[in-house]
Amino acid sequence: MKEESMESFSNFLEILDSHASRRGNKTALYCNAEQISYAKLNENINRFGNVLKSIGIKPDRQVVLAFPDGPASFYAFFGALKCGARPVLLSPDLSRNEYDAILLDCNAAALLTVTSCEAAGAGMQASVKKLLFDDPNFNLLLQRADAHLETYFRPADEISFIQYTSGSTGNPKGVPHSQRDMIFSARQYAGHILNMTDEDVVFSASKLFFGYGFGNSMTFPLYYGASTVLFPGRPTPSDVFQIIQQYSATLFFAVPTFYHMLIKTMEGPTFLPSLRLCVSAGEALPAHTYGIWKKLTKLEILDGIGSTEALHIFISNRQGDVHPGSSGFLVPGYETKIVDESGMTVREGKQGLLQVRGKSTAPFYWNKPSESAKNMLPDGWLNTGDYYIEKESCYTYQGRQDDLFKVGGAWVSPVRVEEAMRSHPAVFECAVTSRKMEGLLQPMAYVVLSPGYQEDPDLTRQIRGHVLNQLPGYMCPVQINYVAQIPKTRTGKIQRFRLRKQFEGKKEEL
Repeated sequence: MKEESMESFSNFLEILDSHASRRGNKTALYCNAEQISYAKLNENINRFGNVLKSIGIKPDRQVVLAFPDGPASFYAFFGALKCGARPVLLSPDLSRNEYDAILLDCNAAALLTVTSCEAAGAGMQASVKKLLFDDPNFNLLLQRADAHLETYFRPADEISFIQYTSGSTGNPKGVPHSQRDMIFSARQYAGHILNMTDEDVVFSASKLFFGYGFGNSMTFPLYYGASTVLFPGRPTPSDVFQIIQQYSATLFFAVPTFYHMLIKTMEGPTFLPSLRLCVSAGEALPAHTYGIWKKLTKLEILDGIGSTEALHIFISNRQGDVHPGSSGFLVPGYETKIVDESGMTVREGKQGLLQVRGKSTAPFYWNKPSESAKNMLPDGWLNTGDYYIEKESCYTYQGRQDDLFKVGGAWVSPVRVEEAMRSHPAVFECAVTSRKMEGLLQPMAYVVLSPGYQEDPDLTRQIRGHVLNQLPGYMCPVQINYVAQIPKTRTGKIQRFRLRKQFEGKKEEL
């Protein structure tokens, strides 16, 4: 089904109804041995929505979902939408305290999860109804539920669901979105940039609870009538290559650190004939990583920047027009400006804070008025908190506002230093932050060594020399700490604030 034939749809549930009637036998979801058709998907969405109604869930109430990636996430998310509730899709790997905090923050009416998840022990307050998807009694309830459900009407621009940020700079924040946001991002990014069609088979290493993975695996393929491959656990590089081959995946999505892991496992050129495009987001993709991937696979990676607040990617490279080390060009339908600390637009080629405007940006943070006032600006502008340089309409990432620091009056971008360090064969992973020496900030690095390398003063000198060959001296780390792992969010973003806290001597467990 082409986009032009879907212009009239303003409700995502209408799109699913249309797919069920026009391509009911087509596979919508692959998950392990399961193949779920569009007709079966729609039927189970209706059953799930009726189960929620039967336990007293009213429209405009929040329903928290914590599942491993699989069909249940789709049934529950759209079933909640269809009965008028607002789904809140969370990682299945949070702690019980984190679940309790989010249940309280969003004033949840129900919690849907599985017995193996910490969420199963959360939400003990009587007001939160709990359903375990892998409980035989719940499965019986689902099977007996009516397979027909009238869609609760909600204007396209009203809040329909809530996502929570990844917490790369602190505690997660609730971000409300509408169905219009889902449709707009699908049309503008998946349509204009990826040229997605119903013939695509999509696999995303990034999970559904992550705004990036949500679009990759759920919104985009379901909008275009494509097929999604779901993997419940954390995929290893061997899992990824096996899935791409088994399902003849045409589109692959991951974060930069995962591409780096894939490259480290390759022993030489790797042929992936079904893939037509690879996509990266979450953090900036190093030019070095792009170059090696392209050499080994002959495939382009379209790097881009998006955010939970904007729902998905709004700046991206283009097929056949990739600028390694940059985020690319504006996605149609979005506007940006780069401003200084006072909010004044800077001239082309000068670093500043990126602001974006488009029809998928969130209006506010849930229960956070001060944060909303700081980032959701007048006239629909969103402050991304990212430093960028724009030159000839191409945008290059410089770092997060919270992560950049000055050395001798000059800005240091941790991302640029990390990219230089990763190109050394001994560096498997790294993160750069700042430390104070004699009252002045200096760069400091944390390094996970590649197999076969050991911590050694000579190696430290070699890595520092490698950086000095590429960057000015003030950017070179004055200290390199060798660690077993780099702290990251569950979406793969480096948590540099935790490294700063650790060095400052605060009790922060890595």
